[in-house]
Amino acid sequence: MKLSHLSETLIGSEIVKLGGEIREKIRQGERIYNFTIGDFDPSIFPIPKELEDAIVEAYRKHFTNYPAAEGNLDLREAIHTFTKDEEGLDYSINEILVASGGRPLIYTVFRALCDKGDKIIYAVPSWNNNHYTHFVGGEHIVIEAKAENNFMPTASAIRPYIKEAVLISLCSPQNPTGTTFRKEELEDICDMVVEENKRRGDGEKKLYVMYDQMYWHLTYGEIKHYNPVSLRPAMREYTIFIDAISKVFAATGVRVGWGMGPATVISKMKAILTHIGAWAPMAEQKAVAYYLANRDGIKKYLTNFKSEIEERLHRIYNGFSLLKTEGYSVDAIAPEAAIYLTIKIDLVGKKTAEGRSLENQSDVTAYVLNAAGLAVVPFYAFGADRSSSWYRLSVGTCKKDEIEEMIGKLREALLKLS
Repeated sequence: MKLSHLSETLIGSEIVKLGGEIREKIRQGERIYNFTIGDFDPSIFPIPKELEDAIVEAYRKHFTNYPAAEGNLDLREAIHTFTKDEEGLDYSINEILVASGGRPLIYTVFRALCDKGDKIIYAVPSWNNNHYTHFVGGEHIVIEAKAENNFMPTASAIRPYIKEAVLISLCSPQNPTGTTFRKEELEDICDMVVEENKRRGDGEKKLYVMYDQMYWHLTYGEIKHYNPVSLRPAMREYTIFIDAISKVFAATGVRVGWGMGPATVISKMKAILTHIGAWAPMAEQKAVAYYLANRDGIKKYLTNFKSEIEERLHRIYNGFSLLKTEGYSVDAIAPEAAIYLTIKIDLVGKKTAEGRSLENQSDVTAYVLNAAGLAVVPFYAFGADRSSSWYRLSVGTCKKDEIEEMIGKLREALLKLS
């Protein structure tokens, strides 16, 4: 049966495919250390109790009808105050758009700004930019980020491609790498965008930046989060922020997110969202509006939440560092932010105990899953080259008592290779 060109050409998710294999192994009773999911185990990382109670209470008060298309006024007012106080970003009510998490907002950014054939710049590895670009029929301008830059894109790598581009998609802290922009590098990108937009004539489309900062609360140690508008106020005219409660409050299934940006762009995003209907549920909006005012409760929650995530990231990082000092072909980037650790498993060319050669990175991924029970997502699932030996490891479902055991199983599997 002939279907649409989009449906016929849409690329399947490597993560979903891997997830199916993992579920089958678990069903068959295998011990799997599943670090693939960019989500949380609620038994380990529950949402804030005050937020949970507020959601239940909102349903009891029968907040079950349609919300406002742009998001309820009380929630947008709460987002305005919270963002101004916590990040120094002052966006008015008509510059804020609420939706059911970040995904519909990202989609509407692409739809509002990009036409078929427009150049869209994004780095790899990154989450879903390739799919959103495909949705709008854009021209993929792919920047291969490098390990020496912690897999964050640089201004020098982007600059050759900005002429005629309409969108640069950026994310910091970044999914899948758990790394962040350094202040100077983001400033250079902002200066480049402002300069390019000054060059363009009145009849030309401007160059916008979509800045996904879903994980911006979750930074560790001396790492600081930076955003384009605070660094360069002129970027306010060209920046659309994507944010949500999904990761900061371990509330991925609660589905409340928001975008902030120029009112002209936000209004077009709203119009598109109206036809999609991907609104955050009324009761959850009421609860989030209430909870964002509870600054002491948020601070208390984040102190514990961040400590638990950081401990897991550092313990796994230390385990990989130990394996590296023991001479095994693994590596890791020190934790910076989010719930992800960037690890390297470089085993192509090695032979198993059965004499089978690991000929490519897919073989390596399968080997560590089958021999060590370690399930991680390869960077090639996020658009990187198929030969990349780097992986995303997510700790949102990680039990601390399984970390040492997992490192031991990986060591055993590596020892069997020749």
